[in-house]
Amino acid sequence: MTQANDPHALLYNQLDPEEAKALTARLLAPCDDGELYLQFIASESFAFDDGRLKTADYSRDSGFGLRGVSGETTGFAHANEISAGAIARAGEALQLLDATRSPLAAPPERTNRHLYTDASPLDLVPFAEKVALLEKIDAIARARDPRVAQVSASLAASWSAIDIVRPDGFTARDIRPLVRLNVSIVAEQNGRRETGSFGFGGRYLYDRLFDEGQWMRAVDEAVRQALVNLESIEAPAGEKTVLLGPGWCGVLLHEAVGHGLEGDFNRKGTSAFSGRIGERVAASGVTVIDDGSIAERRGSLSIDDEGTPTKETVLIEDGILKGYMQDRLNARLMGVEPTGNGRRESYEHAPMPRMTNTFMRGGSDDPAELLSRVDDGIYATSFGGGQVDIVSGKFVFACTEAYRVEKGKVVAPIKGATLIGDGPTVLTKVRGVGNDMALDEGIGMCGKGGQSVPAGVGQPTLLVDGITVGGTA
Repeated sequence: MTQANDPHALLYNQLDPEEAKALTARLLAPCDDGELYLQFIASESFAFDDGRLKTADYSRDSGFGLRGVSGETTGFAHANEISAGAIARAGEALQLLDATRSPLAAPPERTNRHLYTDASPLDLVPFAEKVALLEKIDAIARARDPRVAQVSASLAASWSAIDIVRPDGFTARDIRPLVRLNVSIVAEQNGRRETGSFGFGGRYLYDRLFDEGQWMRAVDEAVRQALVNLESIEAPAGEKTVLLGPGWCGVLLHEAVGHGLEGDFNRKGTSAFSGRIGERVAASGVTVIDDGSIAERRGSLSIDDEGTPTKETVLIEDGILKGYMQDRLNARLMGVEPTGNGRRESYEHAPMPRMTNTFMRGGSDDPAELLSRVDDGIYATSFGGGQVDIVSGKFVFACTEAYRVEKGKVVAPIKGATLIGDGPTVLTKVRGVGNDMALDEGIGMCGKGGQSVPAGVGQPTLLVDGITVGGTA
């Protein structure tokens, strides 16, 4: 069996699939739940900066993670050698778990759904073409405007084959491509420098990134944002009405309320949303969804990292809290079904409940009409980094593109604006939900417990009463 015919053969160079099943059954016999997670991953990245190729990285890695769960306790061991001997040694670490008295948890439902291609993006485009694309982006961005002083462009892809083997003989497999392109620009005028950036990607092949219309749009957007920021004035400070643009602004929702709706924080009672199912937690019209089953999206998975098929999970419906995102462990301990949100960064990590693509559904308001309602406030269309305290939901977000609004009119771009507040309160202050729901362009990374995974966000234009703006004016 060659890699081309069966990518999973990469996982079974030194291990027989039947032996893997037998070992897993024996080593996890004392446990309630658990699995052997096998993974092969190839990844590459290219960075072009200051007119030349700065980095070209290529890596391959493979290994396994063996997890046993007994009650609330998890034992986990991993190694970068996929062999019977290494798995047996990992099993010794699980001997510290108390043997369970309950039967083995039922396996996940089966699915033969494929949300993305099996093909590897890495092999289909020659090295020289990848470098040539970044050179072209650099040249075209510089030619767009004499104020463009610096251009950085990057290209990244990965391709991963996974196998999940459970002690009851259940097996599940997935092959996951992922690509992204980023462009960032520094524009300079009269000694002042400002930045702009744009990126996009998803679970597909390089051909979309190499489509001229697509990468040109990335260049144009990054240049536009940098030039807008050159004209920006100091941001006002204080409590302001805030209009949030569609798409990527959903990152605020992701940070401010998404983590608080993950099962582990709610089982432990540490989330602002713990024990509140059935209660009103947001303004009417606010519906928040997590859906890992949207084809080719960055945050999507055909199955999660425990083998559970992903699906649409309604978290908040018309302002009422309906449920949480669950992996197998927290779902079992809370007496509910897993939702396909058990995710891990790689074979070196145990799974935990994580977001996939988390977004707010569109409403019926016209975005222009929402703008007309803002008497004194800001209109934020793009964010950089943010931080959140999961227990309280308190967040701080930096705006990378935002505007001053007076009497329903955009008057000037502003710089240095930060939004400060807490997620549960912000949800109750939503006064208008636009009819223009959009998902982000496919660049999100989400961190939790030391693990990073790709994630998607989205929302319509949102009018929010009274968020504290940390300004510079």
